[in-house]
Amino acid sequence: MTDDHTREAPDAPAVSRRQFIRITLSGSLAAGIAPAWPNAAAQAIAGTAYPTLDVAPLDGIKEGVPLAFTYPDKSSPAVLLRLRQPAAGGVGPNGTIVAYSSLCTHKGCPVAYRPERNLLICPCHWSSFDPSKAGQIVIGQASQSLPQITLRVAGAMVQAIGVTGLIYGRETNIL
Repeated sequence: MTDDHTREAPDAPAVSRRQFIRITLSGSLAAGIAPAWPNAAAQAIAGTAYPTLDVAPLDGIKEGVPLAFTYPDKSSPAVLLRLRQPAAGGVGPNGTIVAYSSLCTHKGCPVAYRPERNLLICPCHWSSFDPSKAGQIVIGQASQSLPQITLRVAGAMVQAIGVTGLIYGRETNIL
């Protein structure tokens, strides 16, 4: 008589060691590739040539005063900020200058900068984003960070040269 824990089910198919390894590796490979699909799409989009746009002279950007502009095209509102502290993706002296799409990732309402709270806040449903942490969602119904406009300083000019993240309402950032 055999122990209940070692008894095989009479209809259970026998799986060889080779089949077991193949199944395990296939599952592991699928689990490893699945998170990479969004990155692959982002890389395909990143291959798209973004325009270079002169946004503002470096010395004309005041701390806590938002500067509205459009990027990468005229139908894409954005905001440029000089923060009090260094920021992720920031440029200029101390890395304090950043820019973001000003369309909330929840429903596309225009966000507004509140310097006293150091947040970009959507007036429609109160989603709040931290401009010093790559536009990360702090609270609210949005589920994604604000798309960050990639900046560089060329001479004394701050230029927009790309976008990280997908602008609300679009399948691609370049129309």
